[in-house]
Amino acid sequence: MLYRVETKINILFLLLSVSVFGQSNVLDSIQHYNSNEDYERSIGLWKQHLLNQPDSKDPLLLMEVGNAYEKLNKEDSAFIIYEQALEKLNQIEGNSEKIAEVNFHIYSLLDGQNNISVDKEIYFEKVRDHANESASPKWLAEIANILAIKNFNNNDPEIPKKYFLDALNYFENDSNQRRVAGTYSNLGLLYLNKKQDSDSARHFFKKALEVNGRTSDIDTRWNIYLNLGNSFKEDKNYAKAIDTYLKADSLDIKKYVLNKKRLLYYHLQDSYRSLGDYKNSDHYLLEYDYIKDSINLIEQNKAIAEINSKYQTEIKEQENVQLQKEKRNLLIGGIAFLLFISFTALLLYKNTSKKRKLAEQQEQIQKQKVETLLKEQELASIDAMIAGQEKERQRVANELHDDLGSLMATIKLHFGNIKADKEDPALKNTHSLLDQAYQKIRGISHAKNAGVISKKGLLPAVQNMAKKISETNTLKIEVLDYGLEDRMENSLELTIFRIIQELITNIVKHARASKASIQFTQHDDSLNILVEDNGIGFKLSEMDSSTKGIGLHSIEKRVEHLGGSFTVDSISGKGSSIIIDIPI
Repeated sequence: MLYRVETKINILFLLLSVSVFGQSNVLDSIQHYNSNEDYERSIGLWKQHLLNQPDSKDPLLLMEVGNAYEKLNKEDSAFIIYEQALEKLNQIEGNSEKIAEVNFHIYSLLDGQNNISVDKEIYFEKVRDHANESASPKWLAEIANILAIKNFNNNDPEIPKKYFLDALNYFENDSNQRRVAGTYSNLGLLYLNKKQDSDSARHFFKKALEVNGRTSDIDTRWNIYLNLGNSFKEDKNYAKAIDTYLKADSLDIKKYVLNKKRLLYYHLQDSYRSLGDYKNSDHYLLEYDYIKDSINLIEQNKAIAEINSKYQTEIKEQENVQLQKEKRNLLIGGIAFLLFISFTALLLYKNTSKKRKLAEQQEQIQKQKVETLLKEQELASIDAMIAGQEKERQRVANELHDDLGSLMATIKLHFGNIKADKEDPALKNTHSLLDQAYQKIRGISHAKNAGVISKKGLLPAVQNMAKKISETNTLKIEVLDYGLEDRMENSLELTIFRIIQELITNIVKHARASKASIQFTQHDDSLNILVEDNGIGFKLSEMDSSTKGIGLHSIEKRVEHLGGSFTVDSISGKGSSIIIDIPI
């Protein structure tokens, strides 16, 4: 009897040893694949491991798996895995460093998402508490870097600058040369984008290259060369920009290769075209289009591979079920027969129920057809209305430019020929007012005439409108886009353009702003539009109802008709922000 007990204990110990050893091997393998950026293989090994040990909850293993999902842009899966790791780590004492690391990963993951309901600041506060308690230069640097990014768009650029300098100091104390180089590059971007100081920006980019030269971090070096090239391009020094872009192209990068090459080739073709070198411009344009198509193909192949993997897993599970069925005895067969009889009776009952519900379904289908027809008629009416508005805008713009603009130019010419005292203050003021009136008419004409060009689309039309308005030297408008590559349906583009045009017109007329920005961010099934200005702002509750009806209320109704959302964020004296989300 004692021998049997000892034998069972020995077998149990052997099984536990095999389990721990197998899990350790899986962790080592996934760490190896992640270090070589082979994240697909890491996930494949993880899924195979779960088939053998479905209750595996090793927090270190979960952290590596979450990292692999995050690098593959599968943020939903990464979030679930990280939460599981966090739950296990909180049950074990002495893991504050690992807990901070997981909280940092979750915050970074959530910070990259739009319109998410999860409160990311909870995770940020936990990381900040750990940084303050441990006084670790590593974590203090990360907190300062996050605060700098949070304040990057602050009206006072000195605020993010201070945080970047704090992060730089901590990274240097932690001897993290890779992050030091990245922080110098971020400082350069701050000076380039927010202070419009190309010389100071290049100073920091060159410092970043100097520090990066002491590391083997090729990917950061590529980013620095791209930013440096953009600074030369901003100054219209296209030859120097091309030379810098080509240095980036010569690097053997490993991460996000196609996306980076696509961005680089876009800037190269644009710079060559600005120099009039159409041969090289066309060459890089072809490379850009080829990579864009390749990225789409890769995404399709990934989707197919995932479907195939799921299919193979289902087949394997079915084979296992079939094998178990074959081992069952006659009693199980008898039970299966009874189940078959019950299932047949259930089918007969369902068939009777279907006949009873058939008339109701037919009536519902008819209602849906009528609703669809009404919806199509409504959409056709809206398209006709937009087309009429576009034609009327073109007519008004032409009359402003050709008739009233020419008349104002003639008045200015005759007024200049008046033989009178040129230093007379009244004469000077009158001449200034005529000039302002002429510039206003010219600006309105260009703004109203900047329609959506069917061959070019929404983004070029908005960029053209911003350029025309900026040329008046009254308002500087910046247009940014992230992922807005494919064309949308023409009537949708036209409606979005008119919404943006109305918002910019409101800024010109009421905001007294010197700068404004229009930012597009396209996701898989939605388009986010952010329009900001540094004007006087306003309180929505104090606006006159008639003014609101003409302006923002009209825009809000258009967005709601498109199935989107419309958010206004404005404080008196601190500018305003309009956020629009539209499904596409």
